[in-house]
Amino acid sequence: MEQLNIEGKRSGEGFVCHRARLVSALSRAQAPKIRINDIELGRKGFLGYIRLLQGGMVKITPSNGGASEAQATGKGLRVVCGANTSYLEDGAWITKKMAIADTCEVRVSPNTSVIPNLGGIELAEALARVIPFAAGKKDERPVLQCVRFAQKEGKLTLASADGYRLADVALDFEDGEGDALIPADEIKGLISALKRAKRVRLAFEPNGIADHNNLVIETEAIRYRWASEGGSYPDYEKLIPAEAQTEARFDTRELMRAGMAVASLGVAKDATIRLYIEDGRIRLSSSDGAGEATIEAQTQGEAKTAISARYLSQVLKALGGMAELKVNGTKDPILFTVDGYRLVLMPMFVQWGDEPEAPTEAEAPSEPVAEVKAPTEDKPRRSRKAKEPVAV
Repeated sequence: MEQLNIEGKRSGEGFVCHRARLVSALSRAQAPKIRINDIELGRKGFLGYIRLLQGGMVKITPSNGGASEAQATGKGLRVVCGANTSYLEDGAWITKKMAIADTCEVRVSPNTSVIPNLGGIELAEALARVIPFAAGKKDERPVLQCVRFAQKEGKLTLASADGYRLADVALDFEDGEGDALIPADEIKGLISALKRAKRVRLAFEPNGIADHNNLVIETEAIRYRWASEGGSYPDYEKLIPAEAQTEARFDTRELMRAGMAVASLGVAKDATIRLYIEDGRIRLSSSDGAGEATIEAQTQGEAKTAISARYLSQVLKALGGMAELKVNGTKDPILFTVDGYRLVLMPMFVQWGDEPEAPTEAEAPSEPVAEVKAPTEDKPRRSRKAKEPVAV
């Protein structure tokens, strides 16, 4: 549920406000419909109309009909802005598809001040870093289709996972405890709106269901509220390596270029890259040995692992700049970190020639933490590959 916070004056059952403020609020809303009093309009259509008007102030009041005889009995809104006067019928710009969609309410008050506890850009960037790693709608695990918001010990942590990748980012936040699971698809449109917000306040409020909260994000223009989805989020902290035998600090842009070059040598749609952390460098090799590339890095220890080229590219884009990599063995999760942002990527199962074969699905433990699995290496001439769980 959304609520538009319009700074203006009440005028009878209607209101008067600056046209630019109304346009700004409408453009940040996510719901396809808007409700003013008991009149509903298509939000994008109404936004487009208000943008076209000429004038600084706009007055919107209820109307029982327009100037024409056909409009005389219709219920709607009268809009006055500069030299423009118009009558909008109830349901204008609403299609059949919108009829059952969400609606945002309009709240008008002389002062729409918000006491912020987060930066808008800070929260927008955090969402942009976790939403891509949530499971898609086709996934049968609803909990993994969500972003988890958790407040604890002066931190706000956002987390997402899809079974093969896991991302979380921690922001400094006020003391208190609360959590909510919000579908990633419902909040991805919020990123652009938060970047434009001057003030942002995030809070958890009980919704009457045991252990469930509403997530509320309020800006000077919009108040957003989502009810938490049911279910318990996996205890993913068990998956993240507390200590690592091997570490490397590197430039993500250099590693991405090297990875793309090596991956382009293969014929498989999603190539596997073998990654070696050696003294002062990271070496990448194609799975068939057709080519390799090397970048400089600050390293501690030596290790090797195998990574999906597609997943590696997505991870490096999310990280940006200088990042750190930590890994223990060829079957262990790979941890990437930068400035309070953590990304865990499961390795590919490959045969290295100097160790026993990876366990089959029947031999592997049946309770992987956070349902995270490691995909098997792609084989030529196969359109789709089986994937096996890994013990972590």
